[in-house]
This record gives sequence, structure tokens and C-alpha cells, in this order.
Amino acid sequence: MKIGFVSLGCPKNQLDTEVMLHEVLAAGYEITPEETEADVVIINTCAFIESAKKEAIDNILDIAWLKKHRHLKAIIVTGCLAERYGEEVLKEFPEVDAVLGVGSIHQIVDAIEAVTVKKKKGSHQKFYCHDDRDTVALGGDRILTTPDGAAYLKIAEGCDNRCTYCAIPYIRGKFRSRPMEELVKEAKDLEALGVKELTVIAQDITRYGADLYGHYALAELLRKITEATKIPWIRLLYCYPDKITDELIAEMRDNPRILKYIDIPLQHISDNILHRMNRKGDSTLIREVLAKLRREIPGIVIRTTFIVGFPGETEEDFAELCAFLDEQKFDRAGVFPYSREEGTPAYDFLDQIDEQVKQDRADLLMRKQTEIHEARNREKIGQTLDVLCENYDTVAEVHYGRSAADAPEIDGKVYFKSGTRVAPGSLVRVKIREVVDYDLYGVLVNERSDRKESEA
Repeated sequence: MKIGFVSLGCPKNQLDTEVMLHEVLAAGYEITPEETEADVVIINTCAFIESAKKEAIDNILDIAWLKKHRHLKAIIVTGCLAERYGEEVLKEFPEVDAVLGVGSIHQIVDAIEAVTVKKKKGSHQKFYCHDDRDTVALGGDRILTTPDGAAYLKIAEGCDNRCTYCAIPYIRGKFRSRPMEELVKEAKDLEALGVKELTVIAQDITRYGADLYGHYALAELLRKITEATKIPWIRLLYCYPDKITDELIAEMRDNPRILKYIDIPLQHISDNILHRMNRKGDSTLIREVLAKLRREIPGIVIRTTFIVGFPGETEEDFAELCAFLDEQKFDRAGVFPYSREEGTPAYDFLDQIDEQVKQDRADLLMRKQTEIHEARNREKIGQTLDVLCENYDTVAEVHYGRSAADAPEIDGKVYFKSGTRVAPGSLVRVKIREVVDYDLYGVLVNERSDRKESEA
């Protein structure tokens, strides 16, 4: 029997897909990349904001078409949409045969058997599993779905920050760190598979260890990973400004294998809006942290995200945010109009902003950031960068990959010409010749030597 997977949403969700892939393969099923050939399709969904919910629903409807026009026997919906709206999914989409909440990913084989074996026996009862998200086992064996040479390491699950706009605590549950020894072992296993870039992720990696060890232990974890492995690139995603300690900054500065790249979702700079969002730390703290990072780690690449149109955001608040963007000139930034999510405190705030005003503000801020990004990219012309090769584009006849300044999926690419084929997962040197939109174009100089990697 052939099983197809559709994985939506963030890298944290992608890791859940990888765990389910392993369990499905271990049970003897065949995985197919073509949904049209599948007997069962598992859709691992996101439901963080309205656009993510719409994408999940569109995918369910697209796959449902295969039930009528191909030989698809069953659809299983997992992930955040299943956790948040499980019963509604079963009710509103008769084509869906099973729903598993985020605490039930390890029941995926049971779900497949329920919707296939039992159907053959004449039972048409749907399968619904909604286990406790706060007690589900974290980690586990998985099948990598990332490009060669790259992998994610999820160090914690859930969130305790309780921002008033965010549904993650209600979907993913309380913050739970994974034991350090378990994470170090997983990093060693990933190195053995050829991983050269390890991206450390969680909803808030800077909180890591507070629940297990009574203090923020991210810096200690990073030291243990670099002591136990020779992985040359270790990237940090989703650090909160109020928990970026001096110890963490020092580790990033002094450890040559921690990339000088940090993702800090700031969301706003107006104290009025930060307070209404229940963000920890005010505008003064944010500016101090950014200044300290740049002072202690020269050349650090800082990525952030902003939400515009939050309830009560005045023209003055938005103008302050625009000025802040001009002042800081972030290397990377994403801008999102506020999404009103039921079940969150901000949903009931009275001073909601008109949808068109939200979109106009998002467009304006993003235009500013695009200009900043283009200027940053132009500065790289003539430079030679380390690049992790991802693959070869047979149509354009160029290789492509990412520099240390580019996180997987969310940042730009580096395209480069080479006289010989470069194996995916290789770290090479590329001299940048030009900039096109968000991407860099260059030519291969030479591959990094094994000696340089081992000394890093």
C-alpha cells in the first residue's frame, strides 16, 4: 500500500512529518511522492493564522478530488488544524477519514490501519485521536525531508509566552524542553548522515532548559553539541529578546561553528502595542539587545518579523515602527498583517483595524524592507562566500544553495556556475558577481577543504 504525505507550515511541523514518515515506513508501508499514486494521503496541517488555515483547507479539497478521480482510499488530517478544529474537520469534510491532533502523531499507523483494513471489513467509522499534547513523547527516529546536508533539531515543544495574538499555546501546549543528552545524541546521528548545517528550532529556543534545569541552558546545549560533533554550521531560529543572555551572546561570538545569524521575532517597537501584545520587554530592552548583539558579534545577520494592524495600532504607532525599520536596517525581515484568531485574547479587543488598512501598512513596511535588503545584497558583490550546495537546476544550468546569511526556506538563494558538478550537501566557495531580486549569483571558486571544516 502506498502512502503519500503533504506537509504544510513551519519547520517544527515538518519534523512531525519526518517522525510520521519513519513510523509509516517501519510498519512496512511504501511512501510515494506522487499523491495521484497514493492509496492514503496524510496531510500535516498548519493553523497558526488565517492564511495557514486556508492553505490547509485548500489542500484537503485538492486531495479530496483524488478520491473521485483516482484510486485514493483515505485521507488523514494531522497537525495544527486537526488539533484546533478536529471535530469540525470530520464534520465539514466528509472526504476526511481520520483526524489526529498534535499529541497523536505516534498513532499514525493505527490511523492508516483503521481507515484501510476496517474499511475492507465493511466498517466506515471514522478514526479520531486527540491525545494529550503536553505528554506526547518528543523527538524520535525520523526520515529527513530537508535538502542534502541540512537538518532541523527541535529542542522544545509548545510555548509559555502567551502573546495575546498567538494561538500556539492553545495548539501546541505548554513549553517542554527535551533533555540535553537526547539532543546531543540526535545531533551526532544527524552528523553521521552527512548533515553540515544544523538548524536549532523551537517556538522560543532562548527559553530552553528553564523547565528542566531551572535556568536558560541554550548556550550550554550549543557547547555540548559542538564538543560532540564536527557539524560546521549551527543556526539559531526564534530567539526572544528578553531571554538573550550575555552567556548566549558570548557563545555565538566565540564559537566559530555557531553561525553569526539570529532570528528574533520582535513584532513591534511601540511600547503601547508591545504591552497590548503581552510581549516581554519594552522598546528600550529591544534596542539594547540589538546594540549588544551588533557590538559583541560584528557582522551578525539579524532576521525579524513584524505584525502591523494589531488592534489599537495608531498612525503614530505605525510611524514609530517605520522609523525603527529605517534606523535598524535589518538584514532580513518579514511583515504580516495582524490575523484575528479565535480563542486568543486579542480576538476580543474592541479596537480592531480595518483589513485594508492592515494590508496597506504591511505593504508599505515591506517595501521599505525590500529596499534595505537589496542594498545589503549589493554590498556582497565581489565577496567570496561559503555556500551549502542544495542542488543543480538542469534548466538554468546552475547550482544553487545558501550562504551562512540565508536560513532554509525563508531567505534567499545563492546561484553559481561551476565547471564540474557539485554534490548536494557540499560546502563550497562562491564569488558573488550580481544580485537579482532576493538572490545572489556567482561562480565557484573552490570547495572548502576538509581540513578547514575540521579546524572550524
